[in-house]
This record gives sequence, C-alpha cells and structure tokens, in this order.
Amino acid sequence: MRLIDLTLPLTPGQRGVSTESKYTVARDGWNAATWHLYSHAGTHMDSQLHFDAGPETIDTKPLGKCLGPASVVNLTPLAPRTLLTLAHLGSLASSFIDGESLLLRTDWHRHAADPAIYRDGLPRIGEELAHWCVAHRVKILGVEPPSIADVNNLPEVTRIHKILLGGGVTIVEGLAYLDQLTQSRVFFAALPLKLAAGDGCPVRAFAVEGIDPTALTAPTSDGSAALLSPS
Repeated sequence: MRLIDLTLPLTPGQRGVSTESKYTVARDGWNAATWHLYSHAGTHMDSQLHFDAGPETIDTKPLGKCLGPASVVNLTPLAPRTLLTLAHLGSLASSFIDGESLLLRTDWHRHAADPAIYRDGLPRIGEELAHWCVAHRVKILGVEPPSIADVNNLPEVTRIHKILLGGGVTIVEGLAYLDQLTQSRVFFAALPLKLAAGDGCPVRAFAVEGIDPTALTAPTSDGSAALLSPS
C-alpha cells in the first residue's frame, strides 16, 4: 500500500493565510500559534453554501462524501485557460463508474507561486462537463487549480459552481502532486475541519494506491459511503 499526499502546504504569506505566535517555550513553556485562514485557502473543499447552491454546509457534509474510489485523468500538457469538455475525459467518459470520484491531473500546482498563471490562467470546467458530472453522480470532482472556473468572471464561476454543487457534486480545489500517482484508479480522501455553518474549508487530501479502491468503503442509503473495518 502506498499513501500519496495531494495537499498544498498552507504557508503564512500566501493568499488567505497568516499566523502569529501566541505562546513560546521560552516565555510560556510551550509553543502555540494563532492561524488566520481564508475558508478557501490552499487545497480546500466547497460546500453548497459557498454559492448558495443548497443547504449543505461543511459541518453537515457526511464523511462518506469526502472519500472513496476515484478515477484519475491525465490532461497534461494543458494550455492556460483551456475549457475542459467531455472530450478531455477520453475513454473514461463511457467507462466511468457512476457515484465514484474524478480527479483531473493538470500539474497546475507547479504554478502555485505565480498568481498570473495559477489564478488568472487556470483551466476551467465547461458546462457540458459539469452537467456530465452531475448526471453520473460524481461524488468528488478534484482539480489542481484554485478554482473550477474563471475567478475573474463572476457569471462563469457562479454558473459552474451552482451546476456542480447544486447537483450534489463535492468540489475539491487546489490539489497538488497528482503527477506522483501511478494508477488510474485510487482510493481518495479529502477531510475538512468540522466548521459550523462553513462555506468551505482547507482539507488534507491524499490517495491510496496498491489496494482495491472499493475495499475501504461500502455504499450507504444516502448514496455516499461508510468506512469498513480492515479484514
């Protein structure tokens, strides 16, 4: 079994992240800091509240909707501002297992230090692909750019988020290191803090290779999943 961390480090000074020392060993006997985090900083998950697409908040999202089998699609190389369509999925468009998750590898995490490309030149999810994700009950749509749509185009970013979130698709943005995955189907998890009435939250995202991706979860009545005890 192989664990692959797919999370960008949260570093003070990056967009939406700052910290200050609260206690120190020298003065107080222990180290502790106060962190200030934008709810969509770094690798993060959106709730329906983010775009008023439904009643779900981060704390009401079932854990079963935060993990499970996922297909990985390699879209590299990809030009900035590419509009992603169903054609980009290739053969997966017809072989995808409904109800599982979809991770789109673009290697966009490599541009994280350059906002002009990372934020302003990001590849975007087109309406056709968004509706396909809803129709096929994609549990989690995971992308490497900081957004699924053009952050400088409010009508577009609103429309695509509402299609996906309103259709029951969990969105995880700002993933990283998908280039380290060696399998096209993995067990994937993105775990947020339980923030009351949260519109979004940074997550620790990871993949597991070398196991049957369905071995750790079982379907539940709400269509999500429940963790199984290892046999």
